[in-house]
Amino acid sequence: MRMIKPLILIFSIIFFGLTGCSTTTDPADAYKGESPEQIFQKGEKALHHHSYGDAIKRFEALDVQYPFGRETEIAQLHIIYAYYMKEDYASTEAAATRFIYAHPMSPHADYAYYMRGLSNFYQNLGIFERLFSVNLATRDLSQIKKTFAGFSELVQRYPNSRYAPAAHQYMIYLRNMLAEHELQVAQYYYSRGAYLAAANRASLVVRHYQGAPTVPAALVLMVKSYRAIHMEQDANDAMRVLQYNYPGTEVS
Repeated sequence: MRMIKPLILIFSIIFFGLTGCSTTTDPADAYKGESPEQIFQKGEKALHHHSYGDAIKRFEALDVQYPFGRETEIAQLHIIYAYYMKEDYASTEAAATRFIYAHPMSPHADYAYYMRGLSNFYQNLGIFERLFSVNLATRDLSQIKKTFAGFSELVQRYPNSRYAPAAHQYMIYLRNMLAEHELQVAQYYYSRGAYLAAANRASLVVRHYQGAPTVPAALVLMVKSYRAIHMEQDANDAMRVLQYNYPGTEVS
């Protein structure tokens, strides 16, 4: 008999849970009394008044009820923007990805690519900010590389897009962050006496991140590392490159 009350409680939770789910308004039923033009216009009005939640509901309802309507493509773009303004970056990325697959030839596809990259950037901003405050062994660069690749795809596909210059600036920022990470790894190896590993990692910065602010420091580290293991020819070569490209830089 002791098991009866818990079982009753469990069945009550399941019953009321299912009942609660059944009252959820389906997007297709929310605005059945309105024409697609009315749903769209009121959605744009909500967007104009910064009522992003209401705008999303209306545009999603339009998408469900009239997937091939003339306003639907624009409504999907508005959904991307509304989610972004709500700082729901995961939903922004999902909505942008959906638009890209649904309308690959759209003249607005570049906007979707840009918003996907932007949402991914801000979605992982916390990871980027923490990157240089955690232990070297635990650092994960996959999100930075993913974000960089997203902006890069936009620039490659739509080089003349109005969003390409901004995407390029984000790429420079992320590229410099990757270069900084590689330099810190090289400095870590140097501090541990792993001079050849330090030189190799610093060389990676010089070869793959030309123009990054960390390149002079990487060349200095190469000179110091090669000297530490008596590889004088390599040290001299690195020193010549350093002096030619960054005259006046000293190696302590």
